[in-house]
Amino acid sequence: MPENDSATHSRIDVPHLSDATLRDSAHMAGVEFSPADATSIAELLVRTGIELVEVGMVSGPGSKDAHLIEAVHAAVGSERAMTLVVVRDRQQVKQALDEAAALGVHHVMYSIPTSEEHAAIKLGSPSPKFLQTLAKAAIGEAKDRGFHVTFSGEDGARTPTERLVPYVAAGFAAGADRFRLAETVAYLTPWQMEAKIAELTAIDGSEIEIHSHNMLGMAVANSLAAVRAGARWVSATVGGIGERGGNAPLAELLMALRIVHGDERFDLRHLTRLAQIALRGSGLGDAFQSGPTAPHAFAYELPGQLQNPAAYETLPAELVGNERRLRVRTRLTTALVRWALDELADSVDVADFTAWLAERQAAQGGPVLDRDAIRKAAVDFPG
Repeated sequence: MPENDSATHSRIDVPHLSDATLRDSAHMAGVEFSPADATSIAELLVRTGIELVEVGMVSGPGSKDAHLIEAVHAAVGSERAMTLVVVRDRQQVKQALDEAAALGVHHVMYSIPTSEEHAAIKLGSPSPKFLQTLAKAAIGEAKDRGFHVTFSGEDGARTPTERLVPYVAAGFAAGADRFRLAETVAYLTPWQMEAKIAELTAIDGSEIEIHSHNMLGMAVANSLAAVRAGARWVSATVGGIGERGGNAPLAELLMALRIVHGDERFDLRHLTRLAQIALRGSGLGDAFQSGPTAPHAFAYELPGQLQNPAAYETLPAELVGNERRLRVRTRLTTALVRWALDELADSVDVADFTAWLAERQAAQGGPVLDRDAIRKAAVDFPG
């Protein structure tokens, strides 16, 4: 593993982390977590060091996510959880807060569209004055009831400064605790994100969170740029699960914080198990995933990489609860086979066995071999 002198780490105020796996996944077609999945995910997130678990949506009476919200509260407590509340009009907000209170929600996150396009579609008016009036009323209603309030800028990344900044300032003046900039439509480069967040952190009394989508592959970079500009919270999801290309993937974000900023607050050993549960529960199965918790993240077919992993790995597999493994189809070499056999290498002619195994692979169409498969084949070797 590379030895980074702590003096080389970029200095930032390390951010708080929230995770939206159990909320943003609700927007993905066909993805539904069970209460058991929600319990496991929430518990592992807290063990990892994530401060806030976002779960479910409430828009009025009879939330479809009630069972998930209750499961997370039972697992980690309502103080560690946050639930999204949809904002469309004052009466709807009151009904939604009634439902949230009945479910024992402590922390609400208002979903409020800020761009002209989204506001016109969802609120029926693109007027910035109407937007501010609605947000202030919703925030005041929630604060009067004792909720901790995060309010959002849905499609905030595309909302012009002259529209967004007065809205955010009005929300904090109304008593909101935090503002979340939602990069609902992946739109900004990291340097643009840094400038956008800097405009918001300049507002007196502001506490800013970034929630970035990954359609352009820049969600982690944009999150780090937001932190550089003073954002105090970052929202991520396990495996990057979420709509429209997914969200900032938690494992990659935590790895970047450790490598780039020397942030060692988090227990990364749970990340691979988290990814396994989330992929299984979401129904995504073994769909390709990137990052350090993927099954193939530390898989090699070159003997030098297996023998000298520290020369190739940013951080070791064990740090994130993953494991180093061999995966090979047809690129068999005697050195690779000797590594796989280890102590069994003395009981076979490795060169002859490698040639025999290569012929068998070709005849079978090149199935994937791991270390156990190679060792098992050695038992069957007729040589």
